[in-house]
Amino acid sequence: MPNILEITTPLGVKVTCSSEYWEYIVSVKHPIMKGKEGLVAEILHHPDEIRKSKIDPNVYLYYKGFERLYCSVAKHEGRNGFLITTYPTNMTKEGEIIWTK
Repeated sequence: MPNILEITTPLGVKVTCSSEYWEYIVSVKHPIMKGKEGLVAEILHHPDEIRKSKIDPNVYLYYKGFERLYCSVAKHEGRNGFLITTYPTNMTKEGEIIWTK
C-alpha cells in the first residue's frame, strides 16, 4: 500500500502514513483533518515543538501553530516511525520537551 506521507522530522526520523491508514484517521478518528495531508507534512517537517509522550517513550507529539494549534502523533522505531493520529488542539499535553524551533 502506498504511503500518503513520508516526512523526515527534525529528529532525523522518517515518519510514514499509508493511504489506507490516513483514510482511517480522517473517517474514524479525526474527520476534521480530511484534506489536510499537506498541513500534517508541515507539522512533522517544521514543528514548533516536539514532546515525548508521558505514557509511551517511543511516542512523540509534534506541535505547530497555524490559524490554530495542531498536533501530529508519531511512534518512533529507531530512525523510522509512523503516524498514529493528528488533530487540532487548544493546548500542548504534558511530556518532556525534546525539541523546539
